[in-house]
Amino acid sequence: MKAAVIVFPGSNCDRDVKVALEARSGVTPHMVWHRDTTLPKSDLIVLPGGFSYGDYLRCGAMAANSPIMREVVAAARAGTPILGICNGFQILIEAGLLPGALMRNRDLKFICRDVHLRVDATDTMFTRHYDVGSVIRIPVAHHDGNYFTDADGHKKLEDNNQIVFRYCDADGAVNDATNINGSLGNIAGIIDENRKVLGLMPHPERLIDPLLGGNDGSPLFDSLVEALS
Repeated sequence: MKAAVIVFPGSNCDRDVKVALEARSGVTPHMVWHRDTTLPKSDLIVLPGGFSYGDYLRCGAMAANSPIMREVVAAARAGTPILGICNGFQILIEAGLLPGALMRNRDLKFICRDVHLRVDATDTMFTRHYDVGSVIRIPVAHHDGNYFTDADGHKKLEDNNQIVFRYCDADGAVNDATNINGSLGNIAGIIDENRKVLGLMPHPERLIDPLLGGNDGSPLFDSLVEALS
């Protein structure tokens, strides 16, 4: 599996994603600068976390208009799988590749800690190595992760099983007390209708080895390697 990681000014998890992809696939990904206008041939494109353009204007809004994003959007339309993590999720929404909006966290504070997630969809190339309903522990680090969409959009996500991850407690309970940022329906990650574009706020690349404190993020990358190799 050959991946391309898009690097924006302000990205700070691009190297983490590179290490995770290389560790699980054995192949070094392309690191593609945001001002490039062509993409190398890739099986997967990753938009990493960080603070692209310093989060000025609106998180991800400026990055979504970077030159390389024209190619990323075209690749997505042509069926290339896309993974957006944290700021990458914000960029995917700003680029129109995923629905909804990511607003300021409910308590208006930056959240940086491990959280529990319930895996609600495993019929995707990103999550086939998880079990439906399994609870995993993954770090978050964001100030604007409060997911919102209108009532029709929310119903569509629910009906199409597009909500992949939800914030929960260690037992898998999903309620307001386990909702870390105020996201509608405790949503932590969603996938597009074609099940090729996944965006999530938590950082699976930060938990891929017991030396890092756990490996609950590994199945995501293993799923992709199995699907795309």
